[in-house]
Amino acid sequence: MTQRLFFDCDTGIDDSVALLYLLARPDVEIVGIASTAGNVPVDVVTANNLAWLELCGRPDIAVHVGSPAPLVADLMTTEDTHGPLGVGHAELPTPTITPSPVDAADAWIEAAHAHDGELVGLATGPLTNLAIAIRRDPTLPSRLRRLVIMGGAFHAHGNTTAVSEWNVAVDPEAAAEVFAAFGTAGAPAPIVCSLDLTEQVVMTPDHLVRLAAAAGSTPLECPDADDERGTRSVADNEIVRHLTDALRFYFEFHHDHEDGYFAHLHDPFAAMVALDPGLVETIPAHVGVELTGTLTRGMTVADERWMPAGPNARIATGADVDAVFDELTERIGTFARSLAHR
Repeated sequence: MTQRLFFDCDTGIDDSVALLYLLARPDVEIVGIASTAGNVPVDVVTANNLAWLELCGRPDIAVHVGSPAPLVADLMTTEDTHGPLGVGHAELPTPTITPSPVDAADAWIEAAHAHDGELVGLATGPLTNLAIAIRRDPTLPSRLRRLVIMGGAFHAHGNTTAVSEWNVAVDPEAAAEVFAAFGTAGAPAPIVCSLDLTEQVVMTPDHLVRLAAAAGSTPLECPDADDERGTRSVADNEIVRHLTDALRFYFEFHHDHEDGYFAHLHDPFAAMVALDPGLVETIPAHVGVELTGTLTRGMTVADERWMPAGPNARIATGADVDAVFDELTERIGTFARSLAHR
């Protein structure tokens, strides 16, 4: 059965992998993509989304431009993690297609009304667009079939401050408003893929080789920590070439900061959960966001007893990571192969 999905992202290297995975799924209809400011500014996010869609032969999917700034805070971006254009060392072709005139918040609302009770929402960036949409239409949460959020850190250290995960740290007020909205009657509790679990989804160069092999790409390249920084891929498959250049940057970043030549694939994991919640074990919790603490602003706080307010989220706690990579590499690799022969 076809699943209709609305994707809100701040593309981003791992957002790019998530988008390719969604495009590789023939049982998924992406009804719209919202660009949110986060990893890079919103105009760069939009260009990346349009470029990937055009490369993949999907100019029919509408891309909607979101707010250029968080609800309250000044925008912070992370080009050191994702590269100056958000896609690492990759140089995507300049898109010839243009974004929709409908802004991201209105696009959320229109999609939820058009597919009332059917729409799967996936947010892998700051929650600014979704928060604005809910302000405009408070019925939106109750119209979704499911919402999956990549964000937060509960029993793990943050990756932006000691306690805050990036997507929440960029716009804590938006995250707080979204979680509060899903505490209302009739709104499905979102599944939250936090750092507690997503930092276990570790991609290695070997996974990239498996993906390239599934694509039939040559030569098979295996990035290595001893390679010269910024080494460019010569793969004959265009998708594999750009993906290798993007992920090499991500490997280099993690190597510099965590002493491991690998990459955490937070967003593709959340995309997989959005399509198949059975992939993860979850626990109910009432999630709130700290907004005023000098040391704790942006911290996600989970009351796993959910008293007295009741649960407003389900936190993902476990998954078969090997199976995740089997699915991810095979799907994207096969998709890249099909594009090379179109």
